[in-house]
Amino acid sequence: MRSLVVAALLGACIASATAKEPPRANPQIDYAGFAALTGDVAAYREGRRVPLAAFQRMAQEHGTIILDARSADAYRQGHIDGAVNLPFTDFTDESLAAVLGPDRNRRILIYCNNNFSNDAQPVMVKSVRLALNIPTFINLYGYGYPNIYELADIVDFNDPAVGWVRATP
Repeated sequence: MRSLVVAALLGACIASATAKEPPRANPQIDYAGFAALTGDVAAYREGRRVPLAAFQRMAQEHGTIILDARSADAYRQGHIDGAVNLPFTDFTDESLAAVLGPDRNRRILIYCNNNFSNDAQPVMVKSVRLALNIPTFINLYGYGYPNIYELADIVDFNDPAVGWVRATP
């Protein structure tokens, strides 16, 4: 009898210890807010995807910045001429302001690995649902930068028209 009581108590303790507690709310993470922002941006983004010729024409206009949000290493290996680098993982209000300047209405042009047909370093193609253009656009918009345009075309970085800058050995 005593061993049954001990076994029952031990079982209750184990069950209590392994029972799943509901996840605690984290006030620094808002998935519902992100989902709503994503929905708000979807149609807006479609009207801001531009072909290479328009992308390059816009890049030449005063005040426009080309933002490369790939890793610093990928950027060093090669990037579109004139692009500045701020890795997506480093986006904060402060880092964006430092790179993009104080004018949140400044035109920003973006591109990612999936804009290149090469599928070679430094632009290995990502899963289409996870292409960096999408979170970069959403985050820039969410941080208050609405004047974003995204390269729509798939191009070959070996094409001189692209203006690809290769790393120097």
